[in-house]
Amino acid sequence: MKRLLVCTSLLFVAATLFAQPAPPKAPPKGPPASPSATVTATIAGKTITINYNSPSVKGRAGHIFTKDGLISHDSTYPVWRAGANGATMLENDGGITAGDLKVPSGKYSLYVDISDPDHWVLIVNKQIGQWGTKYDKAEDLGRVKMTMSKPLETVENLKYTLEALGGTTGKLTLEWENHAASVLIAVH
Repeated sequence: MKRLLVCTSLLFVAATLFAQPAPPKAPPKGPPASPSATVTATIAGKTITINYNSPSVKGRAGHIFTKDGLISHDSTYPVWRAGANGATMLENDGGITAGDLKVPSGKYSLYVDISDPDHWVLIVNKQIGQWGTKYDKAEDLGRVKMTMSKPLETVENLKYTLEALGGTTGKLTLEWENHAASVLIAVH
């Protein structure tokens, strides 16, 4: 009996010494800083989709598109990934014209040249799937000037809209902070 008591005591002491506390619980994750978003439109029976990540202004209004602003720290500046994280992607299933640029059906990355913060140029790039700051100018399909306007109020989260205007025409608009840039599109 004495032996059983000693063995049980030793087992209890060993279990206590080698017991590890439970790992601390990870803090709950909040929403991502730049959540993914998708906008889709059907124009004349053809589907156009833009996939992007939507950053927030976060109190930086007036300090995003200036020469010393947030975007100027990207390695591709003054070319901007037109979103956050991975490159913004445009997909169309029937071929479109953006401004005067013919864009065959397929997938493309979108960038914006913001050399002049008040006169943006949309860049359609053939490279896809890359991180947004991996811009290769040699892969450009082409560029088109965008029409600029000012939103009525600060746009906190970057957003794209695709709007059907009737028939084969539509409009792609990108809004963030105190800028709105758009280009007319038409399906083939």
